Amino acid sequence: MASLEQTVSNIEPLNDDAMESARERQQSLTKPEGSLGYLEEISVRLAGIFEEPAPVIRRKLVILAAADHGVVSEGVSAYPQEVTSQMVANFLGGGAAINVLARQVGAEVVVVDAGVAKDLPAHPKLELARVGRGTANIAKGAAMSRSDAVKIVEAGIAVAAEKVSGGVDILGTGDMGIGNTTASSAITAVVTGADPDQTTGRGTGVSESGLRHKTDVVRRALEVNQPDPADGIDVLAKVGGFEIGFLAGVVLGGAEARRPVVLDGFVSGAAALIACTLCPCARDYLIAAHRSAEPGHGTVLSHLGLRPLLELDMRLGEGAGAALAMHLVEAAAKCMAEMATFTDAGVSDRS
Repeated sequence: MASLEQTVSNIEPLNDDAMESARERQQSLTKPEGSLGYLEEISVRLAGIFEEPAPVIRRKLVILAAADHGVVSEGVSAYPQEVTSQMVANFLGGGAAINVLARQVGAEVVVVDAGVAKDLPAHPKLELARVGRGTANIAKGAAMSRSDAVKIVEAGIAVAAEKVSGGVDILGTGDMGIGNTTASSAITAVVTGADPDQTTGRGTGVSESGLRHKTDVVRRALEVNQPDPADGIDVLAKVGGFEIGFLAGVVLGGAEARRPVVLDGFVSGAAALIACTLCPCARDYLIAAHRSAEPGHGTVLSHLGLRPLLELDMRLGEGAGAALAMHLVEAAAKCMAEMATFTDAGVSDRS
């Protein structure tokens, strides 16, 4: 398993030559220049990621990491903690929204136990990367040790590397963990400098009074732990979650392997904040699937400078938005690779 330090040092900027060749090809395709809008920008970025002007996306994979959060004991969720393990069973049985949407777009789904509190029965579709049985209560102290934070990020790196070496062309991030929007709100507040009032939302659907309480819990977690915004591992260890750390590793592993990583919603965004704090260059490999209805997600996207492909008021997690957006990313690649040029089609170019 590659170390976190090695992975960060291996991540390189996008390939400028491939991107320039892609821009030139875009100008020669049978359409008015710029008429495919943001899809053209995505296709150029894909060229820089894959280091070839017209990359082909064949295999799509959503990596769904699940873990529990000790902060649930503060009453921040409308659902009990056991829903995490119950939903993992649902994912493995193919009955969740992510399963439906992944089937629709032809993507595979891998479910990872990154720190579920309950022991899960063995299943051929379940991968184990557990460092601990859920985090500690961040309102009273650190979520995990620094060494465990490094371990879970490195576990995500390893799984991403394994999947890419097995032929995966594009990675999507998904999450499951009751209480994880509280941790994500805290991470977002720390890294971006935004107030918890801006970064905290209703998550699983808490009431107005529940939202005020949840915001107070986030504020207390920041006061108790004093995480260092310049140190991604410190932020993760003090106010994060195991699935968040794992997905941060997926981002870094995807970037190291030169593959695009399609971010789902708020929790995936918090993971990306951790990853990009550790390696700012990783940001170039990210594609934002959608803008979540969670208010903190807009803060995340603005901080990372990412433009979401979709805006559907989704706040499910699971990688549902990532699965939907993968279809658009693949469409951008196909238009670049498969459209005829003006010369090939015998169509007159603009005068």
